[in-house]
Amino acid sequence: MNAVEQIAAAVLYEGYLLWPYRRSARKNQKRWTFGGVYPRRYSEAGGGDDPWLMQTQCLVVGDAPVVAVKVRFLQVVRRQVGQKNAAGALDFVDELQLGRERYLTWDEAVEREVLITGVRLSALTVPQRATIAVSAGSEQELLFAADGEVAGALVRSWRDLQGVVEISARPLQAGLFRLTVKISNDTPWQGQDREESLRQTFASTHTILTVTEGEFVSLMDPPADLKTAAEACENIKTWPVLVGEEGDKRTMLSSPIILYDYPRIAPESPGDFFDGTEIDQLLLLNILTLTDEEKEEMRATDPRAREILERSESLSTNDFMQLHGAIREFRTLPGAEEMDPVLAELERPAPSTVTVDGVALRKGSRVRLQPRSGADVMDVVLAGMVALVEAIEQDYEGRIHLAVVLEDDPGRDLGLERQPGHRFFFSPDEVEPLGQ
Repeated sequence: MNAVEQIAAAVLYEGYLLWPYRRSARKNQKRWTFGGVYPRRYSEAGGGDDPWLMQTQCLVVGDAPVVAVKVRFLQVVRRQVGQKNAAGALDFVDELQLGRERYLTWDEAVEREVLITGVRLSALTVPQRATIAVSAGSEQELLFAADGEVAGALVRSWRDLQGVVEISARPLQAGLFRLTVKISNDTPWQGQDREESLRQTFASTHTILTVTEGEFVSLMDPPADLKTAAEACENIKTWPVLVGEEGDKRTMLSSPIILYDYPRIAPESPGDFFDGTEIDQLLLLNILTLTDEEKEEMRATDPRAREILERSESLSTNDFMQLHGAIREFRTLPGAEEMDPVLAELERPAPSTVTVDGVALRKGSRVRLQPRSGADVMDVVLAGMVALVEAIEQDYEGRIHLAVVLEDDPGRDLGLERQPGHRFFFSPDEVEPLGQ
């Protein structure tokens, strides 16, 4: 799966299921909160708080660019548990226990997609439309008892969906187009409440745009001569950003979650937890500390919850350590030094040595810690301990800091790998130089 597909998948399942990943959790009883495009009549009856329209507008540069539009969303699927009765028919129940397996009635989701290709913007004099048409249906998954006899079934059902994807383009100047993609939900609505209307909603809706013979313009950081045109783009319930390899302007992701250009999935992440800006290590620890009863409910709630549990329980100690204290490199915007010379000064490297009491301290030097009066309590408890200088660092205000690891710390190797909890910061006047 490439970077674009990874980000798109994360957006698609954002909020699908939240920790503690159980049906009984209150926050999992109010779902499908991101990117919903609701039936138009329902939306208008409610004053438009739940939108029936999603619109993407962006700029495309090129003499005759050709665009492909992919609209993706989730459709809510009702999963009912049926228990076989004496007559061989199914009685729907809230849950069913068969041996060690437990089955719960709940809502799942199925992925839907509409793809439109070959749209040449210079020839698009009238909007091009594609229909969204999903027929209502159902399917059964048989459940078997220990003796191999059919004991019940999971019945999954979904309602019909109707809508339109409309693509239009307007030339703004030679070689510049404003592209508009509208997604509307025209599914008939019969006055159902919000929970029922969710079954006729395009959930987690987002759009992937690709272009050949041209390129997209960043709306977050447009060129100076296109800034006014970029600011005039009207995006409704969505926001387009460049995705893919940094510098590549052939793909945009327009999602209900505001992202920066060229977003990335953290390379340390072992898999999706459906929580945006995931704090993977904390989530993993919380999962592993669930009781056996809670894990049983998590396993029975949803196939994706079961996968999260099984993945979490199979991770090694090394997998956990890769999640601990990961920090991305800080960087300035390309060309920022030319725009503001102050930034160039801020990016100057820290000195390789610092002199304390006539002794030049450098990486590897031994020091005794002497935190100043009134220092943080975590520094005070380290008073008198011997440490090794791991690095000399300088903040943006020009102050020098010594990053140190304790000489007697059993986890000193973690500090040398710059892991939090084993690496501490002191100013030069808070240390006493010792022999090497």
